[in-house]
Amino acid sequence: MAGFTDIIGHEQIIEHLTNAVSMGKVSHAYIFNGPDKSGKRMLAEAFAMTLQCEKGGSSPCGECHSCKQAVNHNQPDIIYVQHEKPNTLSVDDIREQVNHDIGVKPYSSPYKVYIIDEAEKMNVQAQNALLKTIEEPPAYAVVLLLTTNADLFLPTIRSRCVALNLKAVSDTVIRKYLMEQRGVPDYQADVCVAFAQGNVGKGIALASSENFNELKTSAVQLMKRIREIELYELAEAVKQIGEFKLQINDYFDIMMIWFRDILVYKATMDVNNLIFKDEVYDIKKQASKSSYYGIEKILKALEKAKQRLNANVNFDLVMELLLLTIKEN
Repeated sequence: MAGFTDIIGHEQIIEHLTNAVSMGKVSHAYIFNGPDKSGKRMLAEAFAMTLQCEKGGSSPCGECHSCKQAVNHNQPDIIYVQHEKPNTLSVDDIREQVNHDIGVKPYSSPYKVYIIDEAEKMNVQAQNALLKTIEEPPAYAVVLLLTTNADLFLPTIRSRCVALNLKAVSDTVIRKYLMEQRGVPDYQADVCVAFAQGNVGKGIALASSENFNELKTSAVQLMKRIREIELYELAEAVKQIGEFKLQINDYFDIMMIWFRDILVYKATMDVNNLIFKDEVYDIKKQASKSSYYGIEKILKALEKAKQRLNANVNFDLVMELLLLTIKEN
């Protein structure tokens, strides 16, 4: 658990939360809405830690007994609502962990804070049970709903919560953080940032993932030699891609970035705008042999391949068609 100063980006949300604390206008229910790994949990935990801090400031001191307990996830008045089943938050989960508990006054703090992660997994019955609680909560209760999709909540839930939508963090901020705080080299940081699409957690996860580096190397090596390989070698190339079947969308994204770089270089002749700066020799070579029409056709084929796999078309067949299109263009 970390304080607000450890969070990268999301300045407006942090300002909203710290103002609410300092002005004594804390709401009884909040929705933190944003993609997976975007920072929802860090924000919710920093807010909970602030509310319970013994110094009573607008951000946690990190030194008092409550803050130290919060860091170790054993602050008795910060309650993490658990799922009994992995894909559902049931009415029983909400009743037992929230409704039946909320009437008991805080053990040692000014508030009782309930953090409900993956709150989009609440079924309708669970949402209705929660609604009864957030309609007439005790003065000390604060419920934090963390979700990847607030649209799945009942309108009555949404209308009773303060909605905080996490926006994408700028590429410059993520790149700076990865290089300065995580020691990631610039060429690797560029790829991670391109992938992260404003999601700090995803950028960090990719930068520290050995598997991602293997996947990237595999995809780039294949793209570098795809036009030279013979037709009979395509089956071997498909088999190579098959090793990353579970992360095929990441594999597609690497291919997409590769051809986007070829397109950018062809249009601008400027290497500074490339993501794969360390592959500039091959990008220049492929750009000189590619037409705008051909690159566009490849990018469309990549999108089509994604759609086909989502529709459960045979993996090997989809990949073979895609590699043929790339080879011919």
